[in-house]
Amino acid sequence: MISITRFNGTIVYLNADLIQSVEGTPDTVITLTNNVKIVVRERPQEVINKIVAYQRLVHNPQLEITSGD
Repeated sequence: MISITRFNGTIVYLNADLIQSVEGTPDTVITLTNNVKIVVRERPQEVINKIVAYQRLVHNPQLEITSGD
């Protein structure tokens, strides 16, 4: 799971495996595999960094993640 912030300020934990795409249009829009779209405050690269950190943690649990997510 990764944490994202909706535009209204609420934090949501999202299953990163369900993310189909991340767009900057100019707002960041995350599209899930079920075609649900979520507009978030984070920039696209921030979301991608969180996804990569999550995948590293899942596939290599001994790897230390320092970003806090």
